[in-house]
Amino acid sequence: MKKGIHPENYRLVAFKDMSNDEVFITRSCASTKETLVVDGVEYPVVKVEISNTSHPFYTGKMKLVDTAGRVDKFYQRYKKK
Repeated sequence: MKKGIHPENYRLVAFKDMSNDEVFITRSCASTKETLVVDGVEYPVVKVEISNTSHPFYTGKMKLVDTAGRVDKFYQRYKKK
């Protein structure tokens, strides 16, 4: 890494996919107050709703994510009569 181009808090961070509980570790400067222990090492954790381990493009499986009934409202509006 070049000196002086990255922020001071650039460190290893654990990202946790909340839809399937997968955890991956990468460098980031994202701020967080929570921590997670992975393989005996404590990392700051950032929770994400979707990642490459749960996204339909990468998994090849369609997954219906319904937030506040939006999908149900769509189906009710456009259902066959």
